[in-house]
Amino acid sequence: MTEIWVVRHGETEWSRTGQHTGRTDLPLLPEGEEMALALKPKLDRPWALVLSSPLQRARRTAELAGLTPVLDDDLMEWDYGPAEGRTTAQMSVESPWTVWGEQVPLGETLEQVAERARRVLARLPTGGDVCLIAHGHMLRVLTAVYLELRPVDAKHFVLKPCGIGVLGHEHTWPALKGWNV
Repeated sequence: MTEIWVVRHGETEWSRTGQHTGRTDLPLLPEGEEMALALKPKLDRPWALVLSSPLQRARRTAELAGLTPVLDDDLMEWDYGPAEGRTTAQMSVESPWTVWGEQVPLGETLEQVAERARRVLARLPTGGDVCLIAHGHMLRVLTAVYLELRPVDAKHFVLKPCGIGVLGHEHTWPALKGWNV
């Protein structure tokens, strides 16, 4: 494998307002569709494999970017459980809260998200570039796992809507080659 390109979906109503959007299947906003269309020239290249989350915001982003992905449930966003549809500020009313902490049990743990990321990475072909279209937190955790960091270190990789991250190698170790490009 030469490079793994991670692509976050375009903007939705909840991504615009900062609401945690895990499994709620929201459509892209018109602005999100424009963002996805703008990806087309960047992603117009030969891919050994293109995978997408099955949620419509990721699938539609891939489609508008000119890609025909294989759907992969392991690329779905974090199951936020009681934080679904709520902002960090709303979750922090009684005490400070972050998705990266353990204050409130979510629908799945950070380690469960990391395990799904490991499964995706284990299935990728060894030759040719790969494109993964999915969600902010999922792709951040996948990046941390790829870079052999702790899953919680994903908090340092903010990926904007329709942002692209490029993962590869520097000599023999995994490396971050580009972020929000």
